[in-house]
Amino acid sequence: MTCPSSIFEPEFTRGLCEIFEQHIVFNQVLGLRIDSLEADIVKAHIPMRPELIGHFTHQRLHGGVISATLDAMGGLAVMAAIGARHMDEAPLARLHRFGKLGTIDLRIDYLRPGIGQMFHATAEVLRLGSRVASTRMQFLSADGRLLSTGSGAYIVS
Repeated sequence: MTCPSSIFEPEFTRGLCEIFEQHIVFNQVLGLRIDSLEADIVKAHIPMRPELIGHFTHQRLHGGVISATLDAMGGLAVMAAIGARHMDEAPLARLHRFGKLGTIDLRIDYLRPGIGQMFHATAEVLRLGSRVASTRMQFLSADGRLLSTGSGAYIVS
């Protein structure tokens, strides 16, 4: 498990990646793996697998996979932003702040079919309030073509 970060301590980065990639079991089902973890943007990827296909004739990724990936990425971006906001706390204390994090609202716009062997996702926090965070997410093909966009609201307290 490698989760590169230039801002966070190794202990925080390892803990956040472990939560996201191992303890959130549905992220394992999706095959989500973090590529980079920064205070302002997070990046991850998922490889195409037969069990993720939604349209067997065209070998298209299921729309629910895209939606779930973007939702997970929005949550990860909020976690990173909360971690950055509270750098004065110990890494373990910051990791415990995620217990109440949950999706309030999610909007996905499907722009192109998800066809390919690898997909990338990014997310950023637009606003981190004391109770609610707003995010923007993107789902891209391996060559960087925008396939879907998302926006989400997450409860943080």
